[in-house]
Amino acid sequence: MAIEPDTKDWTWVMERSCPACGFDPSTVRRAEVAERIAASSAGWDGVLADRAARERPDDGTWSPLEYACHVRDVHDLMRERLGLMLSYDESASGGATFANWDQDATATEERYHAQDPAVVARELAAAAAAFAGAYRAVDDGQWQRKGLRSNGSTFTVASFAAYALHDLEHHRVDVGLPARPAAETQEESHG
Repeated sequence: MAIEPDTKDWTWVMERSCPACGFDPSTVRRAEVAERIAASSAGWDGVLADRAARERPDDGTWSPLEYACHVRDVHDLMRERLGLMLSYDESASGGATFANWDQDATATEERYHAQDPAVVARELAAAAAAFAGAYRAVDDGQWQRKGLRSNGSTFTVASFAAYALHDLEHHRVDVGLPARPAAETQEESHG
């Protein structure tokens, strides 16, 4: 059975806490963004090693494998969008414009359900590291650069960090991981 598409506008998480996962945008500190992004991949390898990784808990919820594919792709998409914000000509427009992304169509077209969990685990870790690296390269003068989503939502590099972190940490909860891994788990994921 097909999953009902998520049509919610989640941009509100840049301003207030998410009751479902506990994400609080007021806890996002510039100096910690890259490390939180990198740490968001901790534990996914264990989730994907479970023989039940391909199983949907019910007809309306993605399997852990499908969530992992989505999170991998979110890392890549967010890194691309951050790059657009950092490279657009500020004198030419009001901000970088993001193409629309239909996550549900991507899940179907890319056959998330049929991908190899071990490969996805490696790809997710690599995508998280690349996105974290992109935020590590943001300098003090770039945090207010702008981006515009296709629905008109406006981001700065700073608010985009909160938006992205919510997505990455929220989906950890969806698969039974803590929103933010414990410090020792984070250190293992980097070392």
